[in-house]
Amino acid sequence: MSAYVIVEVEVTDPAGFERYRQMAPKSITQYGGRYIARGGETKILEGDWVPKRIVILEFENLEQATRWHQSEEYHDARNLRNKTTHSNMIVVSGIE
Repeated sequence: MSAYVIVEVEVTDPAGFERYRQMAPKSITQYGGRYIARGGETKILEGDWVPKRIVILEFENLEQATRWHQSEEYHDARNLRNKTTHSNMIVVSGIE
């Protein structure tokens, strides 16, 4: 069953984050992931959550998403993201 990585990002260092944006896609693709949404326009439908930027990735399953996140291939990009943003990340399984 597919799994979705959902990331809320507030960029604190735009130049550094641009380097991250160049680094991350290769590792995502290598682990079978793909972008569903990447910083597109958001519109609040309910509540008071106002995210700065949302990214949604799709992977084959929860295990593969976790492998990507913990991989050596994503390691440097993840460290750069952590230095250039405030972010929250979760992974959720899709519907069978």
